[in-house]
Amino acid sequence: MKINKVVVIGSGTMGSGIAAQLCNANVPVTLLDLTTEISEKARERILKSRPPLLVDKSKINNINVGNINDNFNEVGEADWIVEAVVERIDIKHNIYEKIFKERKKGSIVSSNTSSIPIKVLSEKLSNEEKKDFCITHFFNPVRYMDLLEIVKNENNDLEQINSLKNFCEKDLGKGTLICNDTPGFLGNRIGVYAMQVAMTEAFKMKLTIEEADAVFGRPMGIPKTGVFGLYDLIGIDLMADVLKSFIKELPESDDFQVVAKEIPLVKKLIETGYTGRKGKGGFYRMNKTDGKKVLEGINLETGEYSISHKFNLGSEKMDIVNLINRKDKYGEYAWSVLSKIIKYASSLVPGITDKFNDIDEAMRLGFNWSKGPFEMLKEIGVKNFFERLDNFENNKFLEDLSKSKDENFYGERQQYTDLETLGKIKPKALKLDKNNSAEIYRFNDFNIVEFTTKANALDYDSMDSLKNATDKPLIIINEAMQFSAGVNLSYTMNFADKGDFKSIEKFVKYFQETCKHLKYSKFPVVSAPSGLALGGGFEVLCQSNFVASHTNIVVGLVETMVGLIPAGGGCKEMLWRWSQTEEAKNDPDYAPLKVFDIIGYAKTATSPIEAEPLKYLRPEDKKIMSRNSLLSVSKEIIQQNKDFTPPNEVSFNLSGKKVYEKMIQMLEKLYNDKIILDHGMEVGKELAKVLSGGDTTLEHTLSEDDLYKLELDAFMKLIETEKTQDRIKHTLATGKPLVN
Repeated sequence: MKINKVVVIGSGTMGSGIAAQLCNANVPVTLLDLTTEISEKARERILKSRPPLLVDKSKINNINVGNINDNFNEVGEADWIVEAVVERIDIKHNIYEKIFKERKKGSIVSSNTSSIPIKVLSEKLSNEEKKDFCITHFFNPVRYMDLLEIVKNENNDLEQINSLKNFCEKDLGKGTLICNDTPGFLGNRIGVYAMQVAMTEAFKMKLTIEEADAVFGRPMGIPKTGVFGLYDLIGIDLMADVLKSFIKELPESDDFQVVAKEIPLVKKLIETGYTGRKGKGGFYRMNKTDGKKVLEGINLETGEYSISHKFNLGSEKMDIVNLINRKDKYGEYAWSVLSKIIKYASSLVPGITDKFNDIDEAMRLGFNWSKGPFEMLKEIGVKNFFERLDNFENNKFLEDLSKSKDENFYGERQQYTDLETLGKIKPKALKLDKNNSAEIYRFNDFNIVEFTTKANALDYDSMDSLKNATDKPLIIINEAMQFSAGVNLSYTMNFADKGDFKSIEKFVKYFQETCKHLKYSKFPVVSAPSGLALGGGFEVLCQSNFVASHTNIVVGLVETMVGLIPAGGGCKEMLWRWSQTEEAKNDPDYAPLKVFDIIGYAKTATSPIEAEPLKYLRPEDKKIMSRNSLLSVSKEIIQQNKDFTPPNEVSFNLSGKKVYEKMIQMLEKLYNDKIILDHGMEVGKELAKVLSGGDTTLEHTLSEDDLYKLELDAFMKLIETEKTQDRIKHTLATGKPLVN
């Protein structure tokens, strides 16, 4: 079955998100609601959404809008009809009656429900109609959350279901799991349970919310919001409704019932309007003290707020074994939470799925965990786990494992997809090297470098791995959320605080040497970004020979925000790319001025399509909807370039003082209009020196090394200033830029 046209009924958050993702995949979609006006407003919201739901605004042309009275005939032309209306069963049943009267034979009908069982949704359908009916549970926001759960019923045409799965995986870019019809399916059943365990254990052990979030966060491979921060983000009242749904659907004997019980403090927060970020606050709130905004956290015992101080656990690096082995209350809390999550998840096998690996994938794809509960069990070790575990009665999975004592119980990862992913090949690959920041794998006849730091920030070790991996064709790729958020600013500031600027200069030089080495390596280098590819991360990407980019990227040179300029070849590469345009051939100052504008304003692109006009990406760079396809596309690039020859070194002819003065005029206007302040002016001047070519004329040819030298000199001059250091410290502390 080929899906050429889709109708989405219901233009709320989820319906709009699904419609937008279909637009991104160039699939014509009709969005229907009670009135055309409602659908049109949804279309406008899609167009203006932040973060953007569309990979490019022109994609909105793939969507038509209408209403369920005048335009329902559209259903008859659709290959797939998605119902995304309010979670009321009577309304859904009425919609299905209309759909099945209108639809064409063989078209798929699905509901985007997150909680209503398929047996309830389909109870009024005939057996013939049930063949083509399923649940397609997308996670919000649809563009950015990888998980899609397809819930089947006993009557389904499995060929039809698999056809839908393949479309959603390859065309829509979703990690698609097929689930049984059980409450909460896979992701929410385990994810919500995990949140409740983390919360109830924090109350029981008298931890502060900051302590709990520090443990149930990055050290466990869980996003930094932790549990209380995530509760606030989702909405405390919404979570209460979710729990009521689970309490209603699950048997009283289910362990979920224990952790889902109402907590008096949570009830009080909801009653007083403290429903999380959308309300007056939640477990955390912003308050004003002496005219300044201050983050406060609640005391779980008294319900009183006080200034929130980030708790330092000692390390944010994921290390489950050391975490649970700590001889303090944090180790005790970590073990209590993790062991309960593992026990609960394993107790549901094979009830919710006969592939326990799929539970891990659901947590990775839907909740951004680095590892699911079964991978955590594998990391802890079977012997160690059972030595500490109290009881596991009526848990067949753990009973069998305790008897077999099989440390290699896990088997293959990512069984839900036929695609050859990084997660699948890593266990088979030869691990060549590992340091604190990256790992090098050899697979067949090519190497893989995977960054492993927080946000994959780059340092000396990262560069070491890249440089050491070019003895074969190289793919730079990872499983983390980000390709690389740039150079590790904390690493840089550690030297700056000691006044050790020689070490910073040495690192930047090595960064430059490594990037140049990648560009002119004997073998092809492919970067396969997903997520953030900013600053130094972009400089690695743009000096690779080939790029295979996921559609969900944020790419750009943002160094000016922290009082620096790109110094790993970013200025040089952007200058070269813009100098190849027709406009630059007629005007030698065109490229420097264009790049001055792009880097000066720290412009970013939120998709490959947005990146191309800025020349962050080139037309020949691959743009891929499915993240799971990044490795296979990268491999194809290598196979197609077996006779690869490195590019020729490039050179530059820049007008020096002439274009520098034009840039200064632009800066002075911004300064006079108070768009930039004193230090912004200084940063702009240093950027202008680099992009103008310094002390040069059009008759003088500059090499790439000359440009690298200009970048390095400007970077070092700025990093030594107190105001740049203030910017960096402010950004590290708050995540926001400082204008000074």
